[in-house]
Amino acid sequence: MAFRHPSGYGGGPTILGGGLSRPPQDLLALLAFVFVTYSMQFFAATALIPALLRLTPAVWQGAFLWQLVTYPFAGFGPASLWILLEMLILYWFAGSVRGQLGRRRFWRLLLGCAATAALAAVLVELLARALGGTGALMPFQLMQGQRMLLVIAIAAFATLNRNAVIYLFFVLPIRAAWFIWIQIAIGFVAFLGSKDLAGFAGICAGTAAAVFGLAPGGPWRGLRRTWLTLKQRWLEWRLRTLSRRRRFRVVDDDRWPGGHGPVN
Repeated sequence: MAFRHPSGYGGGPTILGGGLSRPPQDLLALLAFVFVTYSMQFFAATALIPALLRLTPAVWQGAFLWQLVTYPFAGFGPASLWILLEMLILYWFAGSVRGQLGRRRFWRLLLGCAATAALAAVLVELLARALGGTGALMPFQLMQGQRMLLVIAIAAFATLNRNAVIYLFFVLPIRAAWFIWIQIAIGFVAFLGSKDLAGFAGICAGTAAAVFGLAPGGPWRGLRRTWLTLKQRWLEWRLRTLSRRRRFRVVDDDRWPGGHGPVN
């Protein structure tokens, strides 16, 4: 997998996670910890450790509040070679994001997005139970461990490099910004099979937290810009509706959002 900027930055495709003379020690430690905890779940003597780190209903049932931030670091999934591919993809995207943000900001983003996703997932699960829904047999499975780390890393990369072109399998070109929606779509398909609504909500919240957290001027400015855009679209729709119902004629006027105003 590779990516390049539209301007041809770097003279051609750049390997994701590349550009670093030496792999960051903290990123290697993260990958190692995730893989070790993933391996622990298959041994009776150590299975309790990742179980305590993962996000579970024990958050509200037993006040295991640390799970709100520890769950992304407990490797998750069945015994499969797929875990190695996940680790590689995580290194590619997280390495590039860390290189652009720096160590401190990278870890702030990772922990902040993980906590936001966990809170959203817990609230959705509690709401589903309050409304009488039984929920998934295993809630939060879609967002456990390296899955949430991948969600955050990919969303952050796509936000920082929106116009870059990523070459899937070094052949298929896809604009980086589309990866935000691609992973949401993948999460939705996984939800259809697992019925894990809380986990899907966590994926959406983690993605949104990464996108708004990296918005120019900070997350609040990103949220405000989104709100103003939606408000402008709503006003334009209202103007079009009024022009049809009351036979208004719409003319250009800089005083109105979108440069239009109703004139009878």
